[in-house]
Amino acid sequence: MLAGYTLAQLRMLDPQSIPYLVVNLVGSAILAVLALEERQWGFLLLEGVWALVSLGGLIARLRPRPA
Repeated sequence: MLAGYTLAQLRMLDPQSIPYLVVNLVGSAILAVLALEERQWGFLLLEGVWALVSLGGLIARLRPRPA
């Protein structure tokens, strides 16, 4: 997640790109699982929402656009 964010800040990676969204989705999902295991509810909420937003962006990006 930090690598994707850093590359986006350096304008080396588009925040709307599939690689960026995948990195955010995977990273936040992993952290959400770890938060669940440790019962860190605030962190789970943060990372869970982050994962859902990333998933939504990825789905929108992969969905065919009307002509």
